[in-house]
Amino acid sequence: MSFFGKVPKNYRLNPTIFFPLPFFTVLAILLCPVSAQSGSPDFLHDVSPLFSRLKCNMAMCHGKAEGQNGFKLSVFGFNPEGDYRTLINESRGRRLSFGAPSDSLLLRKGTGEIGHGGGITLTKGTREYRLFRDWIATGAPYSTGERPPLVKLRIEPEQKLLDFGVQQPLQVWAQYADGSRKDVTWKAVFRANNPDMAKVAPNGQVSIEHSIGQASVMARYQGEVAVFQAFIPRPGAKGSFPRRPVHNFIDKLVDAHLQRLNVHPSGITDEATFLRRVHLDTIGKLPTAAESKRFLQSKAKNKRAQLVEELLARPEYADHWALKWSDILRVDRLALGHEKAHAYYQWIHGSFVANKPLDQLARDLLTVEGPLAEEPAGYFYQAAKKPGEMAAMTSQIFLGVRITCAECHQHPYDRWRQQDFHGMRGFFQQVGYKASAGGQALLAEGNPIIKHPRTGVVILPHALGAQMPKEPPQGDRRQALADWMTHPANAWFARNLANRLWAHFLGRGLIEPVDDLRTTNPASNPELLDALARHLIEQKYDMKAMIRLITSSRTYQLSTEPTPANELDEQNYSRALFRRLPAEVLMDAVCDVTGIDEKYQGVPRGYRAVQLWDSQVQHYFLKLFGRPSRTTVCECDRPTGASISQALHLMNSPNLQSKLAHERGRVARLVARHPDDSRLAEELYLTCFSRFPTAKEKNNALEYLGSRRFHRRQAAEDLTWAMLNSLEFIFNH
Repeated sequence: MSFFGKVPKNYRLNPTIFFPLPFFTVLAILLCPVSAQSGSPDFLHDVSPLFSRLKCNMAMCHGKAEGQNGFKLSVFGFNPEGDYRTLINESRGRRLSFGAPSDSLLLRKGTGEIGHGGGITLTKGTREYRLFRDWIATGAPYSTGERPPLVKLRIEPEQKLLDFGVQQPLQVWAQYADGSRKDVTWKAVFRANNPDMAKVAPNGQVSIEHSIGQASVMARYQGEVAVFQAFIPRPGAKGSFPRRPVHNFIDKLVDAHLQRLNVHPSGITDEATFLRRVHLDTIGKLPTAAESKRFLQSKAKNKRAQLVEELLARPEYADHWALKWSDILRVDRLALGHEKAHAYYQWIHGSFVANKPLDQLARDLLTVEGPLAEEPAGYFYQAAKKPGEMAAMTSQIFLGVRITCAECHQHPYDRWRQQDFHGMRGFFQQVGYKASAGGQALLAEGNPIIKHPRTGVVILPHALGAQMPKEPPQGDRRQALADWMTHPANAWFARNLANRLWAHFLGRGLIEPVDDLRTTNPASNPELLDALARHLIEQKYDMKAMIRLITSSRTYQLSTEPTPANELDEQNYSRALFRRLPAEVLMDAVCDVTGIDEKYQGVPRGYRAVQLWDSQVQHYFLKLFGRPSRTTVCECDRPTGASISQALHLMNSPNLQSKLAHERGRVARLVARHPDDSRLAEELYLTCFSRFPTAKEKNNALEYLGSRRFHRRQAAEDLTWAMLNSLEFIFNH
């Protein structure tokens, strides 16, 4: 025994963490009368998680870049060793008082005895307060070395059917490598993904609100996450579920889910609505009056399926989907230049003309090499300037996994750490450019070494969720990434693509946001998402086959008309949802109805808005209605909500009025062709709404036209203007 007393056997000092410490701090620790015995708290397992639970290391508090009031913690506690050094070393160790733990600045500020910008975060006598005090009293160890590694976090219950107004306590268990487990509920951080449906208190108590569907609650502890999913049924007695036709497995799985939620689906929509809906969804174009009339008057039994086949064969199909994927793949003229961006777009467009399988499209983008003039897919890499950006962009587009946060710190809502981010970055570290006879060429060469930015440890390229290998992949590392990504066993690729397609046609993804697939953001109908992903794999990633499946389902063909049994449901596909038309589709629809095209800068007259490869073309209407800038790969870059500005523009736009009143416009031609007001009214409704008018609508139109027979054309223009400003025109339904 030394002068300072015997150091406890289980008390492990990590020199890289603990020293150099101020002399009096070391002296106080060694003279501390309370030894670190079994079960005593430490920083790694107890204090650091409480900093997260009390929100001390959030970005608005001590976790922001410059810290707060001289005290800085790593955001979300991603660097506990650094946080420990900060707490012990900085300010000459004044934050902890080992001789009188209750007088520690850490506790006095937390309890409000001394002014604290973050307010009162601790209350004397609580379990949290006692833990902090006991930790200081035992010498403030980083880790006592008593606990085996944490391997998994579990939450109980994992799922439950809960009624409106019910409260459900959650319990979080840490499972360790030796098979033991410990209740860490009081140290965990909780977050609800939809507070309008379910709120969660800091102690894990879930309160169910008054909305039907699914809500998830995440628990996080020491970088591990677990999720609880609440299924909230419609109140009231469960009546007999209505018998509806089952067109394919989609309907079977949706019905089973609705039955669990005590929600009944609406009926199938009428022919005219289906006609308009599937045109807009598949080719981004309204049917003409002649096409509408032909379809509505057809007696063919399978005319809906025939219509889909016709649409898939039309050239507008590739235009529409090339536009959608150009947004995601960042065909950005400002970043690439005019010529390069156009070549990149043409490659994307050609892929959809050829109906290239989606896995092949992904592989071609990932593994492209050679002169960019011959391989324009290589411009995918020039949209991102650094390997880390390439990794994050690839992950979000093709896996639906957001890893950008993990470049600097632990992902706040997922399991990804810095090592995971830089492991993915390693696949793109070889990518570079060289001058060649054919111009600039993209290639992947060398064997670059990547080190952890904080620890300096070498990180070898490895896929998300995979163990880091002992050796890096040989040759072009992107080949190994493409093999892993497109393999049928991949947990994200097929599910991400299936979810994106489902969201496009149904107006809402099974996972929302559609590019945020993670354990803590589960699908609203997991069985359906898995089945759609399997179907996509079985069909060899044929997108047209997937479109046939979705559009043939009864679920896709449901009416938007709510019923008493589903009026509160907007996430479980018991009825179709209203969706505002995308900016380009709406602009084209206005041009189709008026018969006067729009002239865009830099392209010849006759180009449709959906054919504009350049998202930077200056156009007020497209900007107002949410055309994306393509500066990110996030779906959120394209706003889909409606606004007062949009409504006012449609009502007052001189451009719209000039198209309506144009001498060679459609309204003028229809007025001249149909002297009979009844036929004129029918043609206007078929042109604008893809349907015949109802008896009431026709009578109103006839009355209006008849009252202005000396200004018949202007009256027809007024009617068309009113229809263009209606929800039925602006929204897909």
